[in-house]
Amino acid sequence: MTVSTADWSGRNLHFVGIGGAGMSGLALIAKTLGAQVGGSDRVETPYMVPLRKAGIEPKIGYNARNVPAGAEVVYSSAALADNPERGPGELHRSELLAQIAALKRCIAVAGTHGKTTTTSMIVHTLRGCGLDPAYVIGGTLRSTGLNASWGGGDWIVIEADESDRSLLNYTPEIAVLTNAELDHHATYSSRLDVDQVFAQFTAKANYAVVWDRQELRAIAAGAQTTVPYDAVDPELTPVGARLTWLDHKVELSVPGLHNAVNAAGALTACALAGADPVAAVRAIADFQGAGRRLERLGETTDGVWVYDSYAHHPTEVAVDIAAAGTLGARRLVAVFQPHLFSRTQALSREFGVALAAADLCAVLDIYPARESAKDFPGIDGRLVAKAAADAAGGKQVAWTPSAHDARHWLDVTLRPGDLCLLMGAGNIDALGRSLVGG
Repeated sequence: MTVSTADWSGRNLHFVGIGGAGMSGLALIAKTLGAQVGGSDRVETPYMVPLRKAGIEPKIGYNARNVPAGAEVVYSSAALADNPERGPGELHRSELLAQIAALKRCIAVAGTHGKTTTTSMIVHTLRGCGLDPAYVIGGTLRSTGLNASWGGGDWIVIEADESDRSLLNYTPEIAVLTNAELDHHATYSSRLDVDQVFAQFTAKANYAVVWDRQELRAIAAGAQTTVPYDAVDPELTPVGARLTWLDHKVELSVPGLHNAVNAAGALTACALAGADPVAAVRAIADFQGAGRRLERLGETTDGVWVYDSYAHHPTEVAVDIAAAGTLGARRLVAVFQPHLFSRTQALSREFGVALAAADLCAVLDIYPARESAKDFPGIDGRLVAKAAADAAGGKQVAWTPSAHDARHWLDVTLRPGDLCLLMGAGNIDALGRSLVGG
C-alpha cells in the first residue's frame, strides 16, 4: 500500500510498546508526517526521552482505556495477543513501516547479525555525502542521537527483521543481506527455512547487496542484480580497522573484523544509492557505532573500560569478544545475559564456547522477553554457565543469576586495566551504566 504524506494528517496512531527501539522510531516519523501519535509501554525506557521532546507522552502500563476511540493500534511481536490494548483492525509495526518506506526509495538491511550496525553505517555515510536519508534503526545512531528521522532526501534506510518474518512486508530497491544463520527458534524450524525467507526478501529487490559467500549469493540469486561485497585486506588496530573497498583505502573508528565486513556492505549500498565513493570513504571514517553495539560506556573509578553489546547469538558473542580483544586491555571480562528460553535451550553449548574465549566470564539468568519460564521447564542460564565452564579450560566462570549478583562479582573481580564487556538483548545495559556511574 502506497501512502502519500497528505494522508497522514488525518491518522490517529496508538503504539503498543512505544518505548521499544523500533516502535519509538516509527512513532517519531509518524508524528513528523502529521499523524496524531500516542502509545504505552510496560516500563520507562530511554527511548521515551526523544518521544517526549517530540510532544508524545507515553502512558506507563497497559490498559484498554489507553487507546483513543477510533485510533489505529500499532503493535510489535513483543506485544502478546492477550495485551488489553490489542484488538481488531490493528497493524503490525512492519506493516506501518512498509507504508512509511513506500514514500521514498528504500534500502532495507537484513541478516541474522549486523543489521543495526550496517544500517547505521549506511545512514551515517549517506548523511556525510549530503544525501540526507530518512531512517528507522533498531538502535541509536550515535552521530545523531536518534534511532529514526525523516530526512529530506530521496532514500529511506530501514532494518528488515527476520525474527517474525516481517521483512517480507518490504519491497526495497536495494536489499542488503549481511549473513544467514538459524536463530529465532520459535519462528524457524531449520536453516533452510531461514534461507527461504531471505531468498523471498532479496527477490523483491532491484539490487541485492550480499556478503561474498557462496551460500549467500545463492540465496540472493532471485534479485534482478546481485552485488557481492567483502572486506579486502582487512587489518585490525587498537583504534579500529582498515580495509580496501573498490581500490579505496578505508579507515574505520570501530573495532573488529566483522565491522570491516559491515563497512564494505554499507559502502556498496551507498554507492548504488548514488553516493560518490571517495566522499563515502571519507564519511564512514568517523562512524562511531550504534547504541548497544560494542558501545563504550566509559571507565570505572579504578580505570576499567566498560563496553555494552546487544549480542544475543553465539556468533555475535564470539565476534564481539574477538573485537574487544584487539583493544589492548590487560584482561577481557565478559558478562552475558541470555535472551529467550527457546534460544538458550537450542544454543547453550555454542554460547558457552563463545564465552570461553574471554579471560573470565559470568552468566546471568535468562531475560525472558516474550516467553514464559513455565513453557521451558529446566531451562535457565546455568546451562550456559556450565557450557562455558566446560569449554574454558580452567578459566574462571561465575554463575550470577541476578544483576545484583553480577555487580557484586564484578566489584571483587575487576582490576585496573581490565575491559568489562556486558552482552545481551535484555536489560544488562543498566548494569554497565551503573559501573561507570551512569
